[in-house]
Amino acid sequence: MKSAVENLNPTRVRLTVEVPFEELKPSLDAAYKKINQQIQVPGFRKGKVPARVIDQRFGRGAVLEEAVNDALPKLYQSAVEEGELNPLGQPEVDITELKDNELLAFTAEVDVRPEIEIPDYSGIEVTVDAAEVTDEDVEKAVEQLRERFATTTAVERAAAEGDVVKVDLEAKVDGEVLPDGVAKGVDYTIGSGELLEGIDGAVTGLSAGESATFTSELKGGSAAGKEAEVTVAVTTVSSRELPELDDDFAQLASEFDTIAELREDSRKRLAQGRKYEQATKAQEQVLEKLIELTEVPIPEKLLEDEVNTRKHNLINHQLAQMGMDLAAYLKMQDKSEEDFDAELKEQAEKGIRTQFILDELVAKEKLNVNQEELTEHLMRRAQSSGMSPDQFAQAVVEGGQVPMLVGEVARGKALALVVESATVKDTNGDVVDLDDEDEDGADEAAEAAENAAESGEKADDKKSEA
Repeated sequence: MKSAVENLNPTRVRLTVEVPFEELKPSLDAAYKKINQQIQVPGFRKGKVPARVIDQRFGRGAVLEEAVNDALPKLYQSAVEEGELNPLGQPEVDITELKDNELLAFTAEVDVRPEIEIPDYSGIEVTVDAAEVTDEDVEKAVEQLRERFATTTAVERAAAEGDVVKVDLEAKVDGEVLPDGVAKGVDYTIGSGELLEGIDGAVTGLSAGESATFTSELKGGSAAGKEAEVTVAVTTVSSRELPELDDDFAQLASEFDTIAELREDSRKRLAQGRKYEQATKAQEQVLEKLIELTEVPIPEKLLEDEVNTRKHNLINHQLAQMGMDLAAYLKMQDKSEEDFDAELKEQAEKGIRTQFILDELVAKEKLNVNQEELTEHLMRRAQSSGMSPDQFAQAVVEGGQVPMLVGEVARGKALALVVESATVKDTNGDVVDLDDEDEDGADEAAEAAENAAESGEKADDKKSEA
């Protein structure tokens, strides 16, 4: 077999392949055997019809067609390996010549991973927020804990801000009650902003047994984005009482004996959270800089498929679960469909660029994933999915997704390598040492890379299809 590769553009090639006829013999034998099992010729036992009889009765062309169909995938794969290509998706094959007992020639056009030149990333500099924790931050955290231990007592008076009211709600659009527009026994803290816009003004001043009507734009459900007439009926009014911030509260709400110890622990937890946020922002910004520095041609078909996949998932999964269609979503976001499509394309391009760059880094730096790293990543993914590690692992194996998880970890290690080489400063101008707080940097970087790439795994899927 002879093969040649022609670069049509940075992301697409044409393979030209010529195969001497003797190399088709295994496929010809298989074709005769297959046809033998499907036909019945008088005077011959099934499966024992000679090749010359098959040619006479059914035509040599039928045998050649079966043989070529059998041989093409293997011949194409051999040409891909010979050309050291990384194909994406299925090839477009065209048989250019087929001479019986002489030659088979064909061409195959296919998208390929582009060759990427990774620039020197050691000079990347990014700035993140300083990991400062103020006294005000600590008091806010303690106050939030205090809110969790509030008690409520039913009162016979009009509702005021801070009270908890139990309400029944009914929403109408164009005078018709919505199928999903009725809710009963909903607890709501006035002033929390957790329900519909306008409800605070409607229920303030109402006593148990009273109702009011207000208009509000619905944020979800079958009429998301539409103005609705909402009737709210108050069934009970309860006042909230907060515990005193003293040592007794510290013992009630935590493992500490004093309120001073509780505050100090809150300060430490906030500091750890700020350091984690620093690490996450640093990874995101370093990745953005790396993408800006690296030229990455994108296969048009891959980009088109990625955009369609994202749009399908949003409409048929995310919005469907919310009882919303695309039109309502666009109205809520105040976007045109053209703007939405442009944003999707931009996000898809970023996802593909991210994966291509990090995969190239994995290859360049010869990064491997060991069993411990894969297990830790699997545990984290299981936790975020709400499944047990065993259930998640079984689903991954049955779905053939182990290579995908390995790729995620490897890309995380590649990103962690770049972050380690970059200079990260905070808004005070101080250099941030991420190693102090980020022992799981590679796994967190894997998450950052996943967030950036999102469904960029499409490229891997396309490769596996071939």
